[in-house]
Amino acid sequence: MSVITTAPPTRSQVILALLSVYFIWGSTYLFIHFMTETMPPLLMSGIRNTFAGGVLYLFARFRAGGSLPTVSNWKAAALLGFLLLAVANGGMAVALRLIPSGIGTLLVAMLPVWIVLLNWFGFSRQRPSLPVAAGLVLGLAGFVILTGGPQPPPDLPQGGGVVSSPPLGGGAGGGASLNWIGVGIIVVGVISWGIGTLLAPRLPLHPSQLQATSMQMLSGGVILLVSSLVYEHPSPDVFDQLTPKAGWSLVYLIVFGSWMGFTAYAWLAQNAPPHITATYAYVNPVVAMFLGWLFAGEKLTGQSLLAAAVILAGVVLITSQKKLKRRAVNKMDA
Repeated sequence: MSVITTAPPTRSQVILALLSVYFIWGSTYLFIHFMTETMPPLLMSGIRNTFAGGVLYLFARFRAGGSLPTVSNWKAAALLGFLLLAVANGGMAVALRLIPSGIGTLLVAMLPVWIVLLNWFGFSRQRPSLPVAAGLVLGLAGFVILTGGPQPPPDLPQGGGVVSSPPLGGGAGGGASLNWIGVGIIVVGVISWGIGTLLAPRLPLHPSQLQATSMQMLSGGVILLVSSLVYEHPSPDVFDQLTPKAGWSLVYLIVFGSWMGFTAYAWLAQNAPPHITATYAYVNPVVAMFLGWLFAGEKLTGQSLLAAAVILAGVVLITSQKKLKRRAVNKMDA
């Protein structure tokens, strides 16, 4: 009887997988912005997650030999699908119609800060170490810098089922404060993602990571589609109104953002050291800000760049000291 051994990954394979996660997940914010220019954001997120989750589920169930999920598995997946995908990712899609994608990804980059706070005050009551506490202070300081002064508003799309409120504090001085509704939606979404991340190890998820993830996508996608019907009332000819840019953005989000991005990350989680895999949290905001500036006309101000440096310094301190184990979907990408 022969024994099959798996060769260790090469350096080039790890680098290629890292670059894939860096660019793909860093670019999803821009493509969500493009997609929601002509399609209601909840409908877009619902279609994306339902389709991507359905295909992944069929692959995991029948091609990869996954077992039939139990009722408890589905209940756990539905809860995480609500927290991670319906509230967090769906909220992100709505918020990116109100604030620039680069600012949005910086707010998402504060996820480790919120997880530390939630774990400290609500879950394990674990007091953070000194380096983690320093990272916490830096992250909150970066948030104050990011939201405390004038920012250029994005080009907000009209219609599509979302009412765009004017940025707060806009005046004749040439600048406008960040739209606090958009900021609030993302903060609520990030907190929801943090709660889901901390709940995941306590839930009876399916033992197959791929199948558990697909079940979360399916559950979250269905919730988003129902929410779209209730709140956005999409017109029957919504797909006829899609521009080629929006249509190809949806294809990109499904194929690259959901399938290839997750596959690359899952491979890294099994084949690369955690501190290497976690570097996506530092790089993705930089990629998102640069792409927003290059392709969406978003302005890079000294304030946003300073906030980015402070927030990312805090994230580095936190993630280098604390390993956050997740059995749920591992990235809030939109």
